[in-house]
Amino acid sequence: MSVLTRDEAQTRARLLEVQRYEVTLDLTRGEETFASRTVIRFTVREAGDTFVDLKATALREAALDGQPLDPESYADGRLPLKHLTAGEHELTVDAEMRYSRTGEGMHRFTDPADGETYLYTQLCMDDAQRVFAAFDQPDLKAAFAFTVTAPEGWTVLGNGIAKDEGQGRWTVAETPRISTYLAALAAGPYHSVRTEHRGLPFGIHCRRSLAPHLDVDADEILDATKALFDRYHEKFDEPYPFDSYDQAFVPEFNAGAMENPGLVTFRDEFIYRSAVTDTERQTRIMVIAHEMAHMWFGDLVTLRWWDDIWLNESFAEYMGYQTTAEVTRFSDTWTDFGIARKTWGYDSDQRGSTHPVAPKPELVPDTGAAQANFDGISYAKGASALRQLVAWLGDKDFSAGINAHFARHKFDNATLADFIDNLASVTDRDVHAWARVWLGTTGVDKLTPAVTETGNSWQLTVTREGSRPHRIQVAAYEPDLQDDGALVLRERFELDIAAERTETTRPGRRPALLVLNDQDLTYTKIRLDEQSRRTALSQLSGIPETLNRTVLWNALRDMVRDGELAPAAYLEAARAHLPKERDLAIVQGVLAFAGSQIADRYLAPEDRPAGLTLLSDLCEDIIRLTEDGSSPGARLTAVRHFIDHAQRADVIRAWFDEGTVPGGPELDPELRWRLLTRLAVLGAIDDDVIEAELLQDPSATGQEGAARCRAALPDPVAKQAAWEAMFGGADALSNYLFVATVQGFWQPEQLDLVRPYVTRFFTDAVATAKRRGPALADGIGRHAVPIAVVEPATLELGERCLAEGPDVPPPLRRRLADHMDDLARALRVRGV
Repeated sequence: MSVLTRDEAQTRARLLEVQRYEVTLDLTRGEETFASRTVIRFTVREAGDTFVDLKATALREAALDGQPLDPESYADGRLPLKHLTAGEHELTVDAEMRYSRTGEGMHRFTDPADGETYLYTQLCMDDAQRVFAAFDQPDLKAAFAFTVTAPEGWTVLGNGIAKDEGQGRWTVAETPRISTYLAALAAGPYHSVRTEHRGLPFGIHCRRSLAPHLDVDADEILDATKALFDRYHEKFDEPYPFDSYDQAFVPEFNAGAMENPGLVTFRDEFIYRSAVTDTERQTRIMVIAHEMAHMWFGDLVTLRWWDDIWLNESFAEYMGYQTTAEVTRFSDTWTDFGIARKTWGYDSDQRGSTHPVAPKPELVPDTGAAQANFDGISYAKGASALRQLVAWLGDKDFSAGINAHFARHKFDNATLADFIDNLASVTDRDVHAWARVWLGTTGVDKLTPAVTETGNSWQLTVTREGSRPHRIQVAAYEPDLQDDGALVLRERFELDIAAERTETTRPGRRPALLVLNDQDLTYTKIRLDEQSRRTALSQLSGIPETLNRTVLWNALRDMVRDGELAPAAYLEAARAHLPKERDLAIVQGVLAFAGSQIADRYLAPEDRPAGLTLLSDLCEDIIRLTEDGSSPGARLTAVRHFIDHAQRADVIRAWFDEGTVPGGPELDPELRWRLLTRLAVLGAIDDDVIEAELLQDPSATGQEGAARCRAALPDPVAKQAAWEAMFGGADALSNYLFVATVQGFWQPEQLDLVRPYVTRFFTDAVATAKRRGPALADGIGRHAVPIAVVEPATLELGERCLAEGPDVPPPLRRRLADHMDDLARALRVRGV
């Protein structure tokens, strides 16, 4: 199928104005395909040729203004529209469409728990044409009206209020003008919890097998949804622009969520069937807040082309964290952002694939290239830039600019230039200059302090590597004389970094610890002067401000990645300070980096056992310190990481057999499958044990757990079977089962067993990505690259594939290039 180029989209937008889509779908035609009939009403500004997009199994018939079109002209996903005259037109397209098993278009899922089938759409960024004929680009907005025939007993949900007309027929209220990628439907025997707020119907929905778990959390979800909704109405002058607000938690969803107006879709892992931490609950609410912000920024006002996708996502990311902190019980969301999300941006920005937050148009020539820009730069770096903008501009002016933007472009499209102009219209500050240096450049700046004492004062010199201005706060700490090991804040002052060297003089003696980027208000790497480094390594847990502990943990992380701090030193710092840590997000973030990066990649094979022992000892410390129930979240986190990196099978096998961790928690399904995965890696179970567990938990997550465990078995036959399932050509695995199998396959403990598959990956994966389409290509790139085999030969094979494989699909190419950058970094950290 061809991709849409920017030039083609601009040409079509100049030619056409689209008024309305009437889409009729029949979902009762079997398990493989559904019927789609589309009537598009549009106006041609001047005579010319164009095309309509359609990815159909079969085009049955098409007519323009009542005159049949030749079905044989349909090719490569496009139906030509020749010799259009100026004026109004009506296009009718009848087609047979294929259900997806890879989370794009109309995804079909049958729940193994009860045999019920569920459908939902995911149309971003150019997959509307997998469901109905469309001029599939964001700047040809139109009203949408859906009619759906579904099996009796099903519920249909859409962008507007859906009405059951009887006998399986549903109509969905016509929408205001929205982009094609935002049209949405869900259908199936969904379990629903409904309420009303501010005169609008609200609902949350999930598959029936998850109903008891949704019901337990329904009040938490709906209360937060209402509070966030009210807060956005305080922030934004424009009222919510749609007629209802449904949130559907759907199976096998590729993203975290999607901002379809009136019908937000979420991955249904957000309906918790096992114990979770408060930080995970906070993430769920933040994602709800993120998607709700899109109702205004993204849905009401929409990007013109995909080079501005960052603006959608960065704005929603910033608003999601900020608004969650303002109106829910989760007031420390920026800590989680700093330790778990911002690092995604830092890592992305230091790879060869980095790009400006606002990429130049030539960097996004088509939809294939645009897909790769859903990354840590578009989300985390962009949100960090907006947070710095608010610190520099002030919240009042920022809000005024946002409201001017909505007022001028509602139900229309806008560009970055429009956004900056609207901000500039409400302030005397040079927002255009700020945008040039913050949004138009790549890379992470680095701020390095130097401190000298001069009698009764001390001088701070900050050296900047990079080009961006930073308005930062600086925090100075002294030992707390009343509490050994603790630190107290001596002073906090503001500093504008606008040159390569910035100096300031402060009264008194030099502080024991100096923290640049106090409260994490800007986007930069920081370093520590020598005394501050010693203090941080010995007293990090004694810093009273959570965000500043986050800043320092990120500094230590960066130093490991840049070869300035030994990986073992980071583990020692974690062992010393994490048991005393009060913030759960920090515990989770530090353990995640210590395990998945340091233990699994940065430590040489001969050093890994000692690293795993230290990590296990750390987790045992936290487990022991939480026996009194003081921090169930920290205990659960430590238990998970202890399991994931256990070296002794007898200890965790005893937990599995007894059905509990000594002192708690009892094993729920998530912990049982986690234990079995590690036991499989260690060769301590066989397929009979896996099958017995699957009989106890035949759910979708049980199926995924079994696939993960089988692929993890240290057995040549099991590895070959897993490889054939992933890449052998049968293509029977859904997107989630594919990822689960990959997660089990590559294990650092099994290098001799999996090394022969490294070479095969770079041919088999490319062929599978081309065959199965962009969504799975992206999944292969994210999850299947053999990064566990941290060896020069892996890097050489990957770089050769990128250099000699011009037909590598763009989503796989981008992810593969990123992994090769990360692999090269891991080899440098190892000194190879």
